[in-house]
Parts: sequence; structure tokens; C-alpha cells
Amino acid sequence: MKVVRIGMLGAGFVANFYMQGLKDVPGQEVAGVWSRRLDSAQEFASRWAIPSATDDLDRFIARDDIDLYLIALPNFMHKDMALKLAAAKRNMVCTKPLARNAEEAWAMYEAAENAGVMHGYAETEVFAPAVVRAHDIIRSGGIGRVTWVRSREAHSGPHNKWFWDPELAGGGALMDMGCHCIEAARYFFGKDVKPVEVFGWGDTLVHDTKAEDNALAIIRFEGGGIGHLEVSWSARGGLDLRNEIHGTEGAIFTDVTRSTPIEAFTLQSSGYVVEKAEADRGWVIPVPEEAFTYGYQAEMKHFVECVRDGKRPRETFEDGYIVNSIIDAAYASMKSRKWEPVTYRK
Repeated sequence: MKVVRIGMLGAGFVANFYMQGLKDVPGQEVAGVWSRRLDSAQEFASRWAIPSATDDLDRFIARDDIDLYLIALPNFMHKDMALKLAAAKRNMVCTKPLARNAEEAWAMYEAAENAGVMHGYAETEVFAPAVVRAHDIIRSGGIGRVTWVRSREAHSGPHNKWFWDPELAGGGALMDMGCHCIEAARYFFGKDVKPVEVFGWGDTLVHDTKAEDNALAIIRFEGGGIGHLEVSWSARGGLDLRNEIHGTEGAIFTDVTRSTPIEAFTLQSSGYVVEKAEADRGWVIPVPEEAFTYGYQAEMKHFVECVRDGKRPRETFEDGYIVNSIIDAAYASMKSRKWEPVTYRK
């Protein structure tokens, strides 16, 4: 088996989750990590036993022993990094959301396509085992024709200050978590069913920020199906991830953070509980193997296999571009207070 050598771009929150997922993926090794700050790269390399760490981006991208670069960086860095990798003809995977808007996302997609390199969109939601199993039931006809998908993603707020600046992030809670819900709806309806218009609402209800900390959106698909998303940066109690898929012959419900196979009551600290947990004592609901539960392991395994086997991933920059186009329409609707069409580049 050819070993796929990986270059990690970034040493923060999502890069650590990628490393958790990768440790259970055979046939790969992380050969190096780059960060804007050398001390961050070195600390990350030490934590994960990575052989090299650098803050020299040009030299890192020029290495001839790396097969795949993982963009685990803030939103405002995605486009420039992807264009730089495409110019060097490097395979790449980018975390969600692909970009801050559809224009940036299209530039990334076009550059990667023109360079003839593999490009993967690391949307964990559609790799999560519960979501994949729900998709299998749908494809087997278990719930008939899908008519309505409702998704909720919520917690008490992001971990890094750049998320709160819509210029850097591209938006607020809708951009941060709505991208998960949108791609889940596309996955459940089928990617051949096109989203055509969006009605959105967003407001700042709790936090002192220029970005919306709560948002709703309704997406109408061709044929009349509805995708309904709720996202929040002011929900208490830790990460909340749920989906409902309703069809003509049944329904499916997923809840990977509030309906786990373990609950505990502790008078002392229970340690790490779940992403964005606000308490570690009293009644707690830990999530076993978060990297598996959220889809990090499955997506990393998939992208590694695609590089090794020369296959196109099932989530590409084109999917990320479509998601960004839907988010753009939702933000337009927030301003107009009307249904807004989803527009796509040809």
C-alpha cells in the first residue's frame, strides 16, 4: 500500500480534530505542519509526533514528498491558500466553509480544476456515521420520497475571535454552522435535486458582535422539497447536532450529542465532556470518540484513499461552492426579507 504523506496547513482547533481522525486511518502519515507562528507549528508537531514544523509556506508547499495538503485555516485564508496550492499543482482538502462567499469559492474550484489536482471539501456532517446510515436508508427507499429536512447546529459561541468578525469569517452563525446543515440537506435530498431559493432570518440576540449569533433559513429544492436549518451561537449546554428527515413513507432522526450511549452524574470534575461543553460536573453527556462521531475519521480516510487511488472525492470544491451560493442567497434574504434565488456560475 502506498503511504500518502500529508502536509497540515494550520495548527489550531480543526487541525487537532483532523489529527484525531487521521490516527485511525491506515496508509498515511503527516509529514509536516505549517503555521503562521513557528512556535505554534512546533508545539503542534510535538503534540502529534510530526517530524517537521515550519512557518516558511513557500518551502513547505515546494516539498516533493507531500501528496496531500490539508487546509485547516481560518476562513479568510482559504482562497489565497487554495490558489497557491493550485499554482504548485498540489492535491488539497479544505475545511468548511469553503470560502467567505460564492465568488471566492468559485475561484478556488476553478483554480483546482484547471490545475488538474484533487480537491476535497471537508464537510464532516455528511461523513458522520449516523448521517451516512440515514442516507443509506433513504437510498434504499426506506422512507419513500424525501419531502422535508430539518437540521439544528448550536452551541454557546466560537472559540476564536476571528469568527466574530464578519469581514474575516464571511458571516456569523449561519456561515459557521449553516454550511453543515445545507450540505446535509443536499445529501439527503440527493445532489441531483437543485436548491432554487432561500428565505433567511438572522439577528444578534445575545453577544456583542457585528455578526448574527442566531439564524434560520428555509431552502426550497426543485420539486418542492424543503430544507430547514436552525443555527445558534447562544445555545447553552454544549454542542447540539440534530437532523430530521421526513419522507412520504417514514422519517429518520439523528442526534449525536444529546442522545449518546453514556450519561453520568459527577460531583467532581469529569474532565473533557464534549466540544463547547460549559460544565464538567452534575449531569453530563459525553460523546464517545468525537472524531468518529462527527465524521472526521471517515472523511480523512476517504480523502487519503482518493489520493492513493486517483479518484475524485464525493465532496469537492464544487460542493463547497454550491453551499456558499446558498449561504449568499440566505444573507441576501436577511436584508430583503424576501425569498431570494440561488444563483450559480455556469
